[in-house]
Amino acid sequence: MEMPKSPRSTSPRYTAQHASAGLDHNFPEIETWPNQFPGYEIVVDDPEFTSVCPKTGLPDFGNIVIRYEPSRLCLELKSLKEYLQAYRNLGIFQENIVNQVLQDVVRWAQPVWAEVKGEFRPRGGISTVVVARWPRKRGQIAEVELMPYSWVSLLQSDF
Repeated sequence: MEMPKSPRSTSPRYTAQHASAGLDHNFPEIETWPNQFPGYEIVVDDPEFTSVCPKTGLPDFGNIVIRYEPSRLCLELKSLKEYLQAYRNLGIFQENIVNQVLQDVVRWAQPVWAEVKGEFRPRGGISTVVVARWPRKRGQIAEVELMPYSWVSLLQSDF
C-alpha cells in the first residue's frame, strides 16, 4: 500500500533562486599592496562574521579564516574588513559565502595558494564548517558561478 504524498513533497523547499542568492551581489573591491618577501603565510581571522540565511531570513554568525601565501600582492586589511562587512545583511548560503570569499581573494591578491574556512555557529542544533581551497584539485570546478548546486564538502577538522 502506497502512502499519500504530503503537500510539501510536491514543491521543492529550496529553489535555484535560494541556491544562487547573494552571488550576484556587487561586492566591494579588496585593495592590495606590493608584497616584499617570498615564501610566507598570512592568516586573517574574522570571528564576528555575520550574514543572513536566504531561505529563512535568520542571521548566521560565524568565524571566517582566510589563509594564503602571497605572490606579488597582499590583501589590505581595512578594505578586506569592509568587503567582509558587505555580507552583513546579505541573504546567502554559508557554502556560497566561503566559495565567494575564496574567489574574490584569489581575484584580487593572485596568491600562490589560498584557503577560506567558515565555521558557522549552531542554528537549530547544527553547526557548519565549510572549507574551500585554491588552486582547486584537478577535476574540480574553479568558478562559483558554475556550481550553484555543487558545494564544497563540509569538513569538521582543523587546518
